[in-house]
Amino acid sequence: MKNVLFYLITVLIWGSTWLGIKMQLGVVDPMVSVSYRFALASILLLSWCAVRKMNMRFSLREHGFMLLQGILLFGFNYFFFYKAELYVTSGLAAVLFSSILVMNILNGALFLGSAIDGKVVFGGMIGLIGMVLVFLPEISHFSFDNHGVRGAAFCILATLFASWGNITSARNQKNRLPIIQSNAYGMGYGALVMFVVALVSGKTFQIEVSAAYLGSLFYLAVFGSIVAFGCYLYLVGSIGADRAAYSTLLFPLVALAISTVWEGYEWSTASLSGVFFIILGNVFILTRKRVVPQGSPVLTDKLGISGETA
Repeated sequence: MKNVLFYLITVLIWGSTWLGIKMQLGVVDPMVSVSYRFALASILLLSWCAVRKMNMRFSLREHGFMLLQGILLFGFNYFFFYKAELYVTSGLAAVLFSSILVMNILNGALFLGSAIDGKVVFGGMIGLIGMVLVFLPEISHFSFDNHGVRGAAFCILATLFASWGNITSARNQKNRLPIIQSNAYGMGYGALVMFVVALVSGKTFQIEVSAAYLGSLFYLAVFGSIVAFGCYLYLVGSIGADRAAYSTLLFPLVALAISTVWEGYEWSTASLSGVFFIILGNVFILTRKRVVPQGSPVLTDKLGISGETA
């Protein structure tokens, strides 16, 4: 039941954060907004750790891996997604993000030695067909100046960084780094890196004093960052990065529903078919048999999340 609860929290929050990200665009540069978001989240998490008197002392090597997690998962990942939403609707960006399921499986095999089989490849191909159908209008008018193609490329690049961040988090948890403290430091490191990059790039640091910007910033920092990442990364550590990514199956449904209402996204036969194929491909991967080495202990965190199927 707890796996189901964490999946639902992750899906509902991250399925709605695409609209929040959209509200961040306009006055403040995307790179600056990313630094604001994770700086706020880091400050809140560090304060929570201080109040709860959690252990905050780690070795230089451990800080190095928390820095890597921050750069990948809380830095350039979100920067590229903010950039992507300058060119594509939030719903379409969410659909492309579902490809993290395939990326996590492949990266898990590459970096963690996780086993894969032919069903994974077949499921990925079905998902790729779905992506082509969803972006059929942009693909049919392909041009290096085409905003849709540019936005799609940013989405794929951002998803790749997110997948690497997932694998890094799985590695950190395997080495007994606590999630809350890792996120607190990692988000701070991600914010700092984005701040430095923005400074070197000559970006203007300003704040948009509006209910939409400040409200979305708070929602993204507290719910989209602290709550959702806490739930999701617990799943990454307890059941693996590949299986945790299955929660992205429902992201497109939630995000496209919101996009339909708020952005006037118009459904077509191709886009509906594309969403169907993406979900079908992901479900096909979801039903693959998980190979667990005999005698291997099942990781269980202090919240009681076990290796059971959600």
